Amino acid sequence: MSRGFKTLLIVIAVVVVLLLSLIGNYNKMVSLDQSVKQSESDIDTQLQRRSDLIPNLIASVKGYASQEKDIFTAVADARTKLAGAQTITAKAEADNQVSGSLSRLLAVVENYPNLKSDQNFRDLSVALEGTENRINIARKDYNNEVGNYNSTIKKFPNVIIAGIFRFEQKPYYKAAEGAKEVPKVDFSKVK
Repeated sequence: MSRGFKTLLIVIAVVVVLLLSLIGNYNKMVSLDQSVKQSESDIDTQLQRRSDLIPNLIASVKGYASQEKDIFTAVADARTKLAGAQTITAKAEADNQVSGSLSRLLAVVENYPNLKSDQNFRDLSVALEGTENRINIARKDYNNEVGNYNSTIKKFPNVIIAGIFRFEQKPYYKAAEGAKEVPKVDFSKVK
């Protein structure tokens, strides 16, 4: 073999190794991107499940606490905002509003012992609690997937590949400002 041919083989081998590495890293980023999208979809599924439970919960509470119209309105408004949210950030903000308004609704329920003993209400409360747990797990899973994805696209040499193929950082599912504050409930209206 001539020296030029050996050099050509070495260059071809190096190019093939680099190309295979590029393909492998690209495929990894695509897989991670899909995992993030799947996790976001899982959050949407659980939020929809909760949203579907809300009208039944409100209907069962209305029979006992019809004077709590402002709370029913707040829950309905928050639910509508969640249904219209398009981005993960908007969904997180709307989700926090729904959670806050549901907390206020459930706090009002404490003043209606007959309602708390109603089997339909208890069944809805258990279903809602289970859904809230699923939502929390889905949020955690989403944030884990986003963390894996974001750290992968920021590492060298992936940052170059990510830049070429326009893989951008994904936002974490964060609580809205003020979500950590305990909601204020006005019991002065309850008779």
